[in-house]
Amino acid sequence: MDLYSNVLGEGKPFIILHGFLGMGDNWKTLGQQFSEQGYEVHLVDQRNHGRSFHDENFSYEVMITDLKHYLDANGLNDIVLLGHSMGGKTAMLFATQYPEMVNKLIVADISPRYYPIHHETILNGLSSLDFSLLKSRGAADKQLAQYVSDYGTRQFLLKNLYWIEKGQLALRMNLKVLKEQVSEVGEPLPMHARFVGGTLFLRGDKSEYIGHQDEAIINSHFPNSKIVTIANAGHWLHAENPKDFYNAVMAFLN
Repeated sequence: MDLYSNVLGEGKPFIILHGFLGMGDNWKTLGQQFSEQGYEVHLVDQRNHGRSFHDENFSYEVMITDLKHYLDANGLNDIVLLGHSMGGKTAMLFATQYPEMVNKLIVADISPRYYPIHHETILNGLSSLDFSLLKSRGAADKQLAQYVSDYGTRQFLLKNLYWIEKGQLALRMNLKVLKEQVSEVGEPLPMHARFVGGTLFLRGDKSEYIGHQDEAIINSHFPNSKIVTIANAGHWLHAENPKDFYNAVMAFLN
């Protein structure tokens, strides 16, 4: 099973992995900017997300296997690997298991630790979308607003909407499996997993995903890492402050 991707530019391979309920398209603007710096940027949709295949199996183990197949199939090695949130967990696990393939690792707003389930409201909101009744994006937004008050978060989620055919909306993600197996998203990195290559952790100053208590666990798994805080940004730091996010990544890569 092949992962769907959008490839921008040419040069050194730079793989970007989106977060839970997201897709590679969320990274198009930044991906374009990175591609202008001599990188071949791969915006990858992970399984059960975006345009990639749907499957009953969903865990970080299978997602790193998907990524390994993708890199091998495309002859990619010595990569820059960037992951946000769930994608950051995939990226961390991949780097610890295939260190020879990763030149630099960038993890956006997630720590190697365990996170309790906290997506129920969003998943219930998405499950409440009845496309036999909802015939426009506006109507879907109105329905979702009963569960998700934040406009930006709703816009992010509604990127998953598409027209199967004229007059018939649907969600690209495999909502059933993601809902059933949401606990997988919070799973920690295995205790002895380590990557000694250069690693950058980026955290939003308004986000609680990486706190001071996370610094020790980050250093134990990634001894050659540094943590940079992005100002005026929450968990979706790349969307909320793309300029500082871009500058921090480029400073690290150069």
